[in-house]
Amino acid sequence: MPALILPDRNIVQVDGADAGHFLQNLITANVDAIKPGEVRPTALLTPQGKILFDFLISKSSDSGYLCEIRADQTADFIRRLTLYKLRAAVTFQTVTETPVIAGWDGNAPHGAFNDMRFPQEAHVWRLYGSGSVLDAERPAWDAVRVAHGVAESGSDFALSDVFPHDVLMDKNGGVDFKKGCYVGQEVVSRMQHRGTARRR
Repeated sequence: MPALILPDRNIVQVDGADAGHFLQNLITANVDAIKPGEVRPTALLTPQGKILFDFLISKSSDSGYLCEIRADQTADFIRRLTLYKLRAAVTFQTVTETPVIAGWDGNAPHGAFNDMRFPQEAHVWRLYGSGSVLDAERPAWDAVRVAHGVAESGSDFALSDVFPHDVLMDKNGGVDFKKGCYVGQEVVSRMQHRGTARRR
């Protein structure tokens, strides 16, 4: 069961009575469909439909969510969420001193989340905290991602430069086409129905 810490990843906790509704109106994934024990890909887009932030989201409580994002994008991500907050009962907080661990090819340890970007038979999981033997190197993890067509900003594409379709988010559950409106939704929906994704 290979596993490693991803030091370039951070966690932002989004909590509060309006957290679910707030995120549902902003991001590409269907927040209401996220089940306990799973982490799903999603993105916050520009109004023109390009990926401004790509991240993973999971439930942390009845009203809270964990957003796992590139460490160097954490502050900008929180600032952008704050712009949209208005009067919503929602808070944003960086979860410090909690390592992000990725693992695969084996049963997930207690408390881990199934990484829904990958097929079930790949047994890929995320763990926030300790509780796993760390015996893998970064090239091995990147090879698993590439083999399954899982792209991440920074290493695989530049933010504000691609649409979700360009990096297969429409194929790995990162975009929900039935949930209703969110930022950039009209462009993404039009690309889906017209089949105009040309940069996969």
